[in-house]
Amino acid sequence: MSFPFFTLSRRSLLSLAAGALAFAATPALAEKSSSGKVSMEELMGPNALPDVVEGGADAPVTIVEYASMTCSHCAAFHHEVYPALKKNYIDTGKVKFILREFPLDPLATAAFMLARELGDKRDAAVDLLFSQQKNWAFTDKPLDGLANVLKQAGLGQEKFEAILKDQALYEKVNKVRERGSEKFGVNSTPTFFVNGDKYTGEISVADFDKIIAAHTPAPK
Repeated sequence: MSFPFFTLSRRSLLSLAAGALAFAATPALAEKSSSGKVSMEELMGPNALPDVVEGGADAPVTIVEYASMTCSHCAAFHHEVYPALKKNYIDTGKVKFILREFPLDPLATAAFMLARELGDKRDAAVDLLFSQQKNWAFTDKPLDGLANVLKQAGLGQEKFEAILKDQALYEKVNKVRERGSEKFGVNSTPTFFVNGDKYTGEISVADFDKIIAAHTPAPK
């Protein structure tokens, strides 16, 4: 299985994914203090792809995550931390959450393209791919692994191949990454912005509790 802009061999893709893992591992320990602040107006400005927002539009706290599908720390966040955020904050109207594409390698780009084309199933597909990351990101045949995992989301082989030939979508995913890097200084994954304050690396549920509390207006 090959595609026009995925010109590397499957084994090369595997090597790149492993390299991305090492790169993303750099900020593994949470920086519990903000490492900077960006304008919320700019952060929430238009991207090449529309944001997929979870939670109420009027939530007082906005969390934007820049993630790579081949990043093990991103997968750990979505498996270990995100469920608590969803239950305690997103579903209760206290937080709105946005995941943006920051692929660290062509395989991560492919995964994001496929998830985007599932429409309102996009975030469910992201969660599925993170939960089964070892079954596709770090195998000898990663594209075959991707196809097998996404069959669970109802994506057939013909559609799978068509999506990976979509040059325009490929470029849009990478433009989201480029804007994150150029405008907001994102250079590793995961990177989080909480009401514009920047945090990098893995963050525990307890740390998010403190960060969100600091950004939540006191009750009147």
